[in-house]
This record gives sequence, C-alpha cells and structure tokens, in this order.
Amino acid sequence: MNPPCHSPTDVRFAHEAEAHLAELFDRWGIAWAYEPRTFELDWDDAGRPTRAFTPDFYLPDHDVYVEITTLRQSLVTKKNAKARATRELYGVNVVVLYRRHYEAMLTRFGPLLTSHA
Repeated sequence: MNPPCHSPTDVRFAHEAEAHLAELFDRWGIAWAYEPRTFELDWDDAGRPTRAFTPDFYLPDHDVYVEITTLRQSLVTKKNAKARATRELYGVNVVVLYRRHYEAMLTRFGPLLTSHA
C-alpha cells in the first residue's frame, strides 16, 4: 500500500476531480493515499483476475476507501457494482462520490482550491 500523501503535487492524478478532492483532504488535515490497492473481484478457471477495482483514495485515519466519479449517473452502474463487490468480498468501507457531489463540492469549496480554475 502506498503511504499517505500530504500534497496533491506529489501525485499524478487520472482526473482533475481527484486532484481537487486531494487538495480538500489536505486543507482539512485528512491523511490520504492515492490508488493504494487493487481489489481482485473475479477470476477465471486458472485463478487469474478478470475483474478488479482500484478506489481513488484510502483515508487511513477513517479506514475508508473513496471513489470519485464524474460520469453521468446513468453510466456508473459498473462502478457501483465493483464498489459493492469490494465491500462484500473484502469487508472494507467504500464510498462512491458522484458527479452531483463533485459539483456541490466545487460550488462550496472551489474558491479554496489552488488547482481550480
């Protein structure tokens, strides 16, 4: 597992929303690790993984994984299924933040973000 990070500038994020969320975690003093673990969810007959889930963040002080998606709500079915399977197979806490959560976050906290244009 990657150690908790303390600066979004230390990480190359896949999406701007992840950078924004990391910056807010830092402002709020929340330790985080970016994509620290991949959970295998399905395997073929030879035992090779055929489906996996890598949540965006792990918050070690809160023992929760966080996945942020800016996809339209109608397109997140697969992501929800992977989050649910991860909870069931591994007994971990996974929270999915949707586009509406991200947009509300930007409305409320956008002016605090150095990475927000």
